[in-house]
Amino acid sequence: MKLSQFKYRLPDDRVAQYPRYFEEGEERPYFTRDDCRLMVVHAKKGIIEHRESFRDILNFFDEKDVFVFNDTKVFPARLYGNKEKTGAKIEVFLLRELNPDMRLWDVLVDPARKIRIGNKLYFGEDDSMVAEVIDNTTSRGRTLRFLYDGPHEEFKHALFALGEAPLPREIIKRPSEPEDLEDFQTVFAANEGAVTAPTAGLHFSPQLLKIMEIRGIEQAFVTLHCGLGCFRSIDVEDLTKHKMDSEEMHVNEAACNLINRARDNGHKVVAVGTTVQRVLETAVSTDGHLKPFDGWTNRFIFPPYDFHLADAMVANFYPPVSTQLMLTAAYGGYELIMKAYKEAMRFNEKDPKRRYRFGTYGDAMLIIND
Repeated sequence: MKLSQFKYRLPDDRVAQYPRYFEEGEERPYFTRDDCRLMVVHAKKGIIEHRESFRDILNFFDEKDVFVFNDTKVFPARLYGNKEKTGAKIEVFLLRELNPDMRLWDVLVDPARKIRIGNKLYFGEDDSMVAEVIDNTTSRGRTLRFLYDGPHEEFKHALFALGEAPLPREIIKRPSEPEDLEDFQTVFAANEGAVTAPTAGLHFSPQLLKIMEIRGIEQAFVTLHCGLGCFRSIDVEDLTKHKMDSEEMHVNEAACNLINRARDNGHKVVAVGTTVQRVLETAVSTDGHLKPFDGWTNRFIFPPYDFHLADAMVANFYPPVSTQLMLTAAYGGYELIMKAYKEAMRFNEKDPKRRYRFGTYGDAMLIIND
């Protein structure tokens, strides 16, 4: 497959800037996250359905089926600081902590051309946090050493207090808001380490999870700390030449037992999002069972690809030429998924309240391999 095969026109007004419960300019009411539209794609039958509510997803599953969630937790990774002497405004995007004792962080900086080794950056209204650039790792990447003498937990608290929710570029065109970090977090987030949310999981509300529990639908949790690997632009036409950034992942024995038991007994396994698919395909053994895993993955999945575990997948409507769209097309079939995207773009096109919304806060797609 070629990069150009995943291009499509996505107008700005089709990218959701807020969750569906909140429209710009309105007061934020009480909401449930499952209040969005759902497209259902039957991959083997080639059938596309339109559902008004994401809650209809449970109509397709039975007792003992297993939904697999990514329980990573997003931290406030986007900071704005000023360069010493010139005062130039610099955006710093925290990627991962390299050395807790030395306060070393792998970061992206923008604009990169203004930053050199030895430069100091100041953060906070009173310049309370200072960092020194000690390494250039890529054209945009840097290693920062934060100059902080307190205990590590105190440092992390102070650092994160200065940060904002690391919303995607298509959303940060609007001003950040205090509620953004909560909105950009799944309700089951538990293990801190992600710089972006596993967005398909954002549709699951506490109420919906409770209904699943009452119906006997099982829930398994794995962890993949979503970095920028899924979101970096691809600069090669031949997809076989693209290299994903490695991301930390963990699969415990309890999740393996739950998922393997469902498979062995003929029940469905549902991957909630592209990150979960990558976890499952990284940790699956040759006999088709999931095995415990603690390490890193740089698995890049695009068509054609034979999946080994998931019987269904929950996805969002992803941007053009994104790795998430490529994985979705690999799972549902390239022709059918691209047809589904075209249909979503045309559906209720003249009614903004009822048409499909794209991106992080957009609507959902359920792909069933039945």
